[in-house]
Amino acid sequence: MKRRILLVEDDAALLRLIRDELDAEGYLVDQVTSVDAARQQLTENDFDLVVTDLRLPDGTGHDVLETARQAEPRPACLVITAFGSVSDAVAALKQGADDFLTKPLEMDHFLLSVDRLIEQSFLRRDYARLKQAIQSKDNHGIAGSSAQIQRLREQITVIAATDGPVLITGESGTGKELVARSLHAQSERRDGPFVAINCAGIPGELIESELFGHEAGAFTDAKKKHAGIFRQASGGTLLLDEIGEMPLTLQAKLLRVLQEGSVRSIGASGEQDVDVRVVAATHRNVEELVTSGEFREDLYYRLETFKLEVPPLRERQGDVELLASLFLRQHASTTGRDIDGFDAAALEALNVYTFPGNVRELSNVIERAVAFCQGALISVGDLPARILENPGQVSLGHPSNERETGNERLFDDLPTLEVLQRRYARQVLDRTDGNKQQAAAILGVTRSTLYRWLARD
Repeated sequence: MKRRILLVEDDAALLRLIRDELDAEGYLVDQVTSVDAARQQLTENDFDLVVTDLRLPDGTGHDVLETARQAEPRPACLVITAFGSVSDAVAALKQGADDFLTKPLEMDHFLLSVDRLIEQSFLRRDYARLKQAIQSKDNHGIAGSSAQIQRLREQITVIAATDGPVLITGESGTGKELVARSLHAQSERRDGPFVAINCAGIPGELIESELFGHEAGAFTDAKKKHAGIFRQASGGTLLLDEIGEMPLTLQAKLLRVLQEGSVRSIGASGEQDVDVRVVAATHRNVEELVTSGEFREDLYYRLETFKLEVPPLRERQGDVELLASLFLRQHASTTGRDIDGFDAAALEALNVYTFPGNVRELSNVIERAVAFCQGALISVGDLPARILENPGQVSLGHPSNERETGNERLFDDLPTLEVLQRRYARQVLDRTDGNKQQAAAILGVTRSTLYRWLARD
């Protein structure tokens, strides 16, 4: 989608020059020469950026800034003037300007500023959209706008109105526990406890006691009576995570609990009723486990009364960017960092990567990026090496560059993707005899993007 810019300038020659440069960059430009015309445009249309002169025939750029600040959504603002001074700059910045440039304009610098402000404007609006999506009551904690996630939320709402067992399947890191919590939050049991246990994280000899409890003296270390997780979750929801790892002997007892609605503690002479909704989750193919004899067929059919499948992140079109922004806000807030968002290259790298570890991996990637980020935007250099794929046939070195130290392989001579990007841009620029417009066309980027790459030198 093309970004829209309002250009407010009464100097006809400069107006034409700036308009031509912005047109060449692919922006949609509306031009006016007065404060009144700018106010009308800002009232009637949405803009991503306002570029305004400070001195105008019927007022000042401060008047334009005041109107722009009240617009919804608010555009970014860039002030330009031939009468630049520290006091003018401070006043404009205090009034809401995002940048301040003086005439005569250095066009490469101007386009870099426009590119940066447009990106920040987009991130600000995207964050507002993200915040609204997260806070929406309809989401119940599951963020995402993809068709797969919308369908999953609809299924959760339907199943939450029932009270039978639920089987949640999906790859590791997709958010199965979050789905279970959403199911609980929308059910009639929402005021009861939500208890989760990882069946793979408890030794086989202890899991029965953890689930069903034990009496004092029931076995060697049973010094005190233990109620068990089923009774702790009574009146609420119990999540049995990684149900595929549960021993077969315990699967039979679990089936009986589901059928009878009662549990027997180890060492107890009788059973005790429990009122629990059981939600089971696994990243494994339960049907294959049944076929191989690792999972009871009757328990599988009892659990899958209702079945929810959580899609992998690679199939959630458009959700990577939204979730990345969410995790950025969370991790930046936790660490006290002031980071506005991601630059275009970082967003592209995140969108291309397939995330085998799914949402959990994305969260970890963003946490790392926040820690390494040194500026206002996260760049590709802040992302883990596995995220960055080589876009061209650039030689990365030979095996002779590798040396081993113990179990580690060190790659001393391998450049970063950012360095390779800058080197290649320089090579193309040299081949075009410094023609930046032609170089940008060969690279398949806008001139402002090329300027940004070269500015890193």
